[in-house]
Amino acid sequence: MIERDIAGRLLFLIEKFPIVTLTGPRQSGKSTLLKNILTDYHYVSLEDPDLMAFARDDPRSFIRTYADKTIIDEAQRVPALFSYLQTHTDLAGGKGMYCLAGSHNFLLMENISQSLAGRTAILKLLPFSHSEMRRASILPKTTDEEIFYGGYPRIFDKSIAPTDYYPPYIQTYLERDVRTLKNIGNMTDFLRFTQLCAGRIGQLLNLSSLANDCSISVSTASAWLSILETSYICYTLRPDHRNYTKRLIKTPKLYFYDTGLACALLGIRSAMQVNTHYLRGALFENLVINEFVKTSLHRGQEPILSFWRDKTGLEIDLMRYCGEETEVYEIKSSATYSSDFFRNLSKWAKLSGATPEQCHVIYDGEMDLTTTEGHVHAWKTLNL
Repeated sequence: MIERDIAGRLLFLIEKFPIVTLTGPRQSGKSTLLKNILTDYHYVSLEDPDLMAFARDDPRSFIRTYADKTIIDEAQRVPALFSYLQTHTDLAGGKGMYCLAGSHNFLLMENISQSLAGRTAILKLLPFSHSEMRRASILPKTTDEEIFYGGYPRIFDKSIAPTDYYPPYIQTYLERDVRTLKNIGNMTDFLRFTQLCAGRIGQLLNLSSLANDCSISVSTASAWLSILETSYICYTLRPDHRNYTKRLIKTPKLYFYDTGLACALLGIRSAMQVNTHYLRGALFENLVINEFVKTSLHRGQEPILSFWRDKTGLEIDLMRYCGEETEVYEIKSSATYSSDFFRNLSKWAKLSGATPEQCHVIYDGEMDLTTTEGHVHAWKTLNL
């Protein structure tokens, strides 16, 4: 099994809490991880109809049968079970008694907030990160291939072509996950909406435009976007609140948790097509920002990230908050370094009083550099 960065944090928390909950997108490797690092635990999946019926119809007997050291996968399928887990773990007073896993984040977290608040640690596992793939020597040869393949483990474990993997994944997502979360009458419209979102990667979120292009109301567009966020398809990056110029943009930007899935939604069918696609720069930016998101989440921390943009178009692609200090990043898909990379960073530094130590450029080239204006990092060897 490929080593996952989150494993150490999970093993630490399981010694502190009676229950640890692991959530994340479908097929991100949750079950494989748990079964491989918790080898002395029972494994039960409530996707199994018999086990789901057992847990639903006789939860007391289910708890007696699996009284300790049990992984319960797709736990959100039997909401009533959570109250019984609460009572049982409170009485037992043990640690590491259960590990819950599920891909329906909204349903899982709703049940946790009602019954298990304060009793469970919560971790999120996303598809493979750039650093995990590099460490495991499965990193695609080119950046275009990395964008196209994405990071879902099964693609690499079973040597599945992205064009064979993602269409069934999208269909399963629409038929199972989306229908579970919300009663959507026209799934064709919802798929169209998801594809339109992929076409707006790295752009300021405009719900009115999305709604018009999909012929739906703005309220429906907002509700559908919430579904995509809840089910780990996409996320929004919030703008930084510091208003150095008094003319700040306050609209979030849209990104996808996996660039391979985004490519499939965009109709991209090869890495060569990525290279010439009009969204290549945005996809590279998405790939890099995902690494920051995954690094934080796999350490058990919520990412504290934003971007900065004013109404004149001056923009900083990414801001990371490290205690009292802010690190700022420009993301460039070019493989050739240019001093122009620091143009926006230098302007922002003058406004904010930031130092060159805080300013970084990540580009698709080969060399790391230190300049008088800041640091330059090669994407392939980036370490966060």
